[in-house]
Amino acid sequence: MSSSPNWGQLPALAITNVFQYLDHPDRLNASTVCWHWRSVIFQPRFFNRIQFDVAREQNKKNSFFLQKLAHIVSEAKITFDSCNLYDVELSAEILYKLSKSARLLSLSILPKYATLVTPGRFYSEEEWNYILKLFVQPLIALLSRKNPPLRSLDLGCSEILALHASDFLTLTAKPQHLERLVFATVKQDPGHYPLGLIEPQLFEKCTALRVLTIDYDSLCDELLQTLQLLPLRQLIVHVHGINEDHFGLSEEAWANFRSKNPETELHLTLVCAYEAVEILHTHILRPSMPLTHLKVLFCKKINCEALEYLSRHYKDTLRSLIWVDSVCIEEYRIMELMMHPEQDPLVMMAWRCKKLQELIVHGYVLDPHNVVGVARLRGRELKVLEVSGIHLSIPSIMVIIEEISAQLGRKWRPLDAKTLPPVLRFHPVSDEVRDQYILKYIRKDIME
Repeated sequence: MSSSPNWGQLPALAITNVFQYLDHPDRLNASTVCWHWRSVIFQPRFFNRIQFDVAREQNKKNSFFLQKLAHIVSEAKITFDSCNLYDVELSAEILYKLSKSARLLSLSILPKYATLVTPGRFYSEEEWNYILKLFVQPLIALLSRKNPPLRSLDLGCSEILALHASDFLTLTAKPQHLERLVFATVKQDPGHYPLGLIEPQLFEKCTALRVLTIDYDSLCDELLQTLQLLPLRQLIVHVHGINEDHFGLSEEAWANFRSKNPETELHLTLVCAYEAVEILHTHILRPSMPLTHLKVLFCKKINCEALEYLSRHYKDTLRSLIWVDSVCIEEYRIMELMMHPEQDPLVMMAWRCKKLQELIVHGYVLDPHNVVGVARLRGRELKVLEVSGIHLSIPSIMVIIEEISAQLGRKWRPLDAKTLPPVLRFHPVSDEVRDQYILKYIRKDIME
């Protein structure tokens, strides 16, 4: 009499062959058959990436990941509460262990806030040594590794880590394999911060670089000239303060860059840039910029001249405009657009910019008739239309909302007190809540 087959004694090779025909969720379910099947699943072919969500309640899960997966995955992300010293140190421990991996190709360090808390004072020698030991040295160990060379490094907009960007590039063993560098930051104090300059020649050997994010402070004509020789597909620039010694970038430099890199997307993001927003159209924007995305986040002003500049010079490239501020009870702003008797710059943008797919404006009151004009001009090609400040009290508001919905081909309403994110409402919120909102917008556009 034949006995029933013992599935727990199948050779590991046979189980591996079965697993290859399953998608990941089914593969995980199948691995629960027994301990033997479970042990077979931990192979590089079945686990390419891992994400560590650092928190006390996740300690057991993260320890398991470190034991079973950290040495086999090619991509790792570390998300942590950067305002919690315990979580910061746990993240550093995970980073240290990942730096020993012989397979890791991509690493993202993603603090939840702009602040990275340390035992020392801000930018003191104690803090600098702390960051150097716990974060910078493991990153240098990964970058200086020759086989396999690291291909992607994301510093998660961390200001203090980005100050070491020059060291990271200098000590990279094989810069020609780097494909993605995320060095742009969100400043703790946008009006006062140290400059992390990067020598242009450090990028010369990054001949595979497709994605680069960098602060405007580090950009100059010479660096742009170096970057135009690289196969960049996405250049993201963050603007904070405007240093009086920074001469800006010339029209000639941007024209040369665009001629050599006609497919490159330029994303320009102003973050709490209270002075830069005033001179956006005179000192920062240049006609030959390959500008596809503009974000102006919490700059406390809308610059109508800059909006008009966008519609005149980027009609063939601009795809997204996001202009966001919070609304305070004591300074509820009527948008300057309503003061323009001749033309509304947003309507002109919708008319001229044939590739515009996303328009988000918060913190200012819009004329609902102009919003209808935008919807009519862009129609269903406008994938995102998000506003919160329009006059809902006018008698025809429901007719206007229905008209906008019909033009967009989907149900549409302006955001209200219930749907508006807390950071955009009347009541003030903490810097941490604002940081989370900013980082969400910044990170979603970065190519993987």
